[in-house]
Formats: sequence, C-alpha cells, structure tokens
Amino acid sequence: MKTNKTILIVGTYDTKSDELQFLRNCIEEQGGHVLSMDVGVLGEPSCPVAISKHEVAAAAGTTIAGVLAAGDENDAMALMSSGAQALAARLHAEGRFDGMISLGGTMGTDLALDVAMVLPLGVPKYVISTVAFSPLIPAERLPADVQMILWAGGLYGINSVCRSALSQAAGAVLGAARGATGFRRGRPLVGVSSLGNACLKYMKGLKPALEARGYEVAFFHAQGMGGRALENLACQGHLVAVLDLCMQEFNNGIHGSIVNSGPERLARVGAAGVPQIVAPGAADLVDLPSWQPIPDHFRNRPAHVHNKLITSLTLTADERRFTAREMATRLNQAVGPTHVILPLAGIEEWDREGEVGYDPQSLAAFLAELKSHLASPVEISETPAHINDPGFVDAVLAVFDRWVEEGFILPGAQPDVDHLPLMAAGQ
Repeated sequence: MKTNKTILIVGTYDTKSDELQFLRNCIEEQGGHVLSMDVGVLGEPSCPVAISKHEVAAAAGTTIAGVLAAGDENDAMALMSSGAQALAARLHAEGRFDGMISLGGTMGTDLALDVAMVLPLGVPKYVISTVAFSPLIPAERLPADVQMILWAGGLYGINSVCRSALSQAAGAVLGAARGATGFRRGRPLVGVSSLGNACLKYMKGLKPALEARGYEVAFFHAQGMGGRALENLACQGHLVAVLDLCMQEFNNGIHGSIVNSGPERLARVGAAGVPQIVAPGAADLVDLPSWQPIPDHFRNRPAHVHNKLITSLTLTADERRFTAREMATRLNQAVGPTHVILPLAGIEEWDREGEVGYDPQSLAAFLAELKSHLASPVEISETPAHINDPGFVDAVLAVFDRWVEEGFILPGAQPDVDHLPLMAAGQ
C-alpha cells in the first residue's frame, strides 16, 4: 500500500485556520501529504497555504476586491466556489492530489459540496460539516460517492470533541486515498433502480441475465440518494443504459415527501441521451418517515410500515393520475432512446390481491393516464405480467436486446445475445 498520497484541504483559513492546521497535522503525522486551498475572503490565514484566496478568486475571473464588492456573503462565496471548482478539477487532472477534504458550517459545506461535485467518481471526497445528514442538504447537492462526517463541537475553536472528529476524518480520507481502487472500466455498466426484495423482485432475474450478456450491473436503492447517484453516473458517461424501473423516490418528490432525489429526477438521464427503459415500479406509493406524524391529507388510507424509518402509504386514483402526468412530462423531454413498460397486473409486491396496495381500478387509471400522455418518440409496451413476475423481466430484456442489436446500447464484453434465451426471474 502506497503511503505517499496527497490530500487537498479546502477551507476558510481566515476563520478556521486552527482547525484546518490540526487536520493537516493529523494527515502528515500519518504519512500523507497536504495541498491546502484557502477559500476565505475577509481575513488573512495565520499559516502558510499552497493555493491562496487570490488564486481562487483569479480562477473565478475576478479578484478578492471583486469578491468583496459582490454585494453579500452568498454572492461572494459563490464566486470563491466557482474558482475552487475550477482549480480542483484542473489540479486533479494534473495528478496533484488523490483525495479531498473540507470542513465548515453551512457556508463551508455549501462550497465543499460544489468542489466535491467536480471531482470524478472514485476520488475520495470527505466533507466535515456541522450540518452533516441535515435535511438542509438536498439530494441533488450530493455527489454519488461523497462521505460526510458530523463535526460535533466544531462551531468555534478547537476542543477535545472537535479534535476527535477531525482526527478521525483525517484518517478516513487518507486511508480512503491509499485504499481506493478508483472507478475501473471493465464490462459495460448498466444501472438499475429498485427497492429491496420485499417490494420489487426483478433484480433476481435481471442481474444474472445481463451478466450472461457481458454486462456489469449496479442496482441503486430508490430511496432518495440512490436515484441521484444513478443519474449522476449516467450523466458522467459511466452507464451504457439505465433501467429505471422504480419510481418510488420520484413519486415521493412530487407528492411532498423528503425521501426524494430532487426536482430533476427522471429528466436527467433522458437529457443526457442515455438509453433508458422505464417502468412504474412502486409508483402507487409515497414514503414518509415513520418517526414523523402523518400529514392530514395522507391520513386514513392503507399503509405499510416497512420499519422505524419508512412507512409507505397508498395513493388515490387522482394522485396516481398526477404521478402519471408528471412522469410523462419528464420522459417526453428525453433526447435518447426511451421505452416505457407497463406491467398490467401490478407494480409492486403489495399491489396484489389481499395486500394493502391492491387497487386494480386505480392501477388501470394510472396506466391509462401515463399511456395517453407519453408522446413519440417514446416507445410504450405492455406486459400482462406483474412487475415481480418472470414475464416482466422477459419484457425488459426483449427491449434491451433489441436496442443492442440496433446499436443504441454498447454490446457486452462477451456478447452472444442472439443465442441467449430470455431468463425468467429466479433463474
């Protein structure tokens, strides 16, 4: 294991120099190297930095005087963020550092997330924040592989609690840089959205079938961050196709749940031109935190308490029609191949006779609304199967194989699609 790894430390050295210097010492004591970047504006750092605030401002096309004249602190930090992003991207491309770490409150966290977003997948990215895990941070601000550490006791000055958090963070980012394998391209990668096997079961059939076709398959848990990571990777060119078969987090977002992936969910893959096969898995449910009171407009309807974190509530026919229209609005904007598969017998495991989500009339209304609002060139097909039945997997693979033959999807590393039977779920 190589120990000569360099960590980029980004911070406001005019207000957090003691904490940043402590972080630097921890990394160097463990054999790492440090490249420091000052993104402060008002004061001067009390310790030397490799990249000054003046260089950061220049990278944003301005000066510190220009930053100060921006008008308010948000505009000023937005300029420094722009410069920090440009420098971080260039320095990493030049091989100047192997991982990044930053610390701060809301201001420092805001800038740190911007910097982390411009770094490639596989580069360790750590943000030490007083608002880590906070609902203040929306899903769309988080890179697919960012790590956040709560900066307990870190509001003002060094103390024993603060030292504990910072020393662990230093070890984490340096250890990650030493141990990281990076994002190694091998077989073409297919991204699939889903929930756990209790609700959606197509993973069991799709994974072996796609692997047999020469693809690597990554499944993303559609509970907020998973879909965001899926779309990030697609937009960065890492995925040859997206099987977006679970609408749970999209549904949550349009119906007001915090368990969502941001307002651009279901639009970004299409805008990037990545081939996508879409199905309305779990589009009849909305997830709410189990530990919060249920809003009045969601009361008195069938619900499934999944665990102490998540409760799934069924949607009315009108709410499902709204979901269908919102799905169609986004999918119709796609510039890449898009195919929507409608499983007529049900769209999640609790959408079966005798279960809390079973409502065939509302399902039919939803599917009809979706079908009527999707527009060419979006393709539509129906399968009489339930989404958790083998026939649904066959329907997905039929579209996938056709797109490979037509050249929309890169062939697998060991392609023999013409001679592969469709694999039913569970095989």
